[in-house]
Amino acid sequence: MSALTKFLGDSPLRVIIKLLIVSLIVGFVMSAFNWSPWDIFDALRDTVMHLWNMGFEALGRFATYILLGAAVVIPAFIILRLLSYRR
Repeated sequence: MSALTKFLGDSPLRVIIKLLIVSLIVGFVMSAFNWSPWDIFDALRDTVMHLWNMGFEALGRFATYILLGAAVVIPAFIILRLLSYRR
């Protein structure tokens, strides 16, 4: 097993194919919701600003942000696990 294969966890071609498929799915979902990477960056920036300006009251908003993030991360995790499932 080469160092690159060991680092990637699979052959480079298979990793590229997996990344292309996941990128297509994430791109489709983001397009359907009219999101952009800048929207995610702006939301993170706004969260930090809210925390700074409102103090600990804004900590209660983290549950909402965690749930919103989980709506993207959990399906991506499941898709990645399904793609790496070995029969």
